Amino acid sequence: MPPDETLYLMYHELETPGRPLSQSEPGYVRYVLTEQKFREQMDWLRREGISGLSVSEALTEHHPRGIVITFDDGCESDLSVAAPLLQKTGFGATFYITLGFLGRPGYLVPSQAREIGNAGFDIGCHSMTHSYLDDLDEAGLRREITDAKTQLEDILGRPVYHFSCPGGRWSPQVARVAEQAGYRSVSSSRIAANRRGSDPFHLARVAVMRATELAAFQDLCHGKNLWQLQFRDFLRVASRRVLGNTLYDRLRQRILESPSPAKTPRG
Repeated sequence: MPPDETLYLMYHELETPGRPLSQSEPGYVRYVLTEQKFREQMDWLRREGISGLSVSEALTEHHPRGIVITFDDGCESDLSVAAPLLQKTGFGATFYITLGFLGRPGYLVPSQAREIGNAGFDIGCHSMTHSYLDDLDEAGLRREITDAKTQLEDILGRPVYHFSCPGGRWSPQVARVAEQAGYRSVSSSRIAANRRGSDPFHLARVAVMRATELAAFQDLCHGKNLWQLQFRDFLRVASRRVLGNTLYDRLRQRILESPSPAKTPRG
């Protein structure tokens, strides 16, 4: 990775033996890593001399050997699995919390969210209800972005400066409302490395998927083959614009639930 670029990684729930996931839909599970995979990735970063950073650290200081680690949604595994592993390796991270998920099975409760913040990690906001922001009017955006910030700050007892878009649905309107609300950054799911001087209200992130093997993770962190992910993302975004969020999600769910050719009964 060039020294003037920083990769932002996006994680979700981490799976541990004997503990049910907070959601079971195929479209969700493909974003869930096992604890073992996440541990292997963090151990490799440490051995390579690559620092794990929070969004705040990346935006305020230059770290030529740093990668930003973020978690979306606010799953219980943020506290039980991710935070201890990150503390062990001396890494920072930003945990984006969806207000409406707090207290649900598999998700953090308010006291646990405070515990993560008290441990020195960034706590960001991932909206009020995880709605697609590009489907909302002005009032809806303010509820999901501004009101969510206020309520999360009341829970944490500290300011919240960073926002991530559910489903990566970023727009200029989202950036405008977030800046007016007092955020300092907005992260999307646009695939790219962020350069020094990149717009902090349109930060790119790359999702680490369940199927991502360690060798592919290593290539990603070194900036290799990023163009392939960018091309697939371009096709995905273009399809979503044509179909709309609802139809796009239905088709994707149908594809993910279809049996693979190897598993399809014959005869």
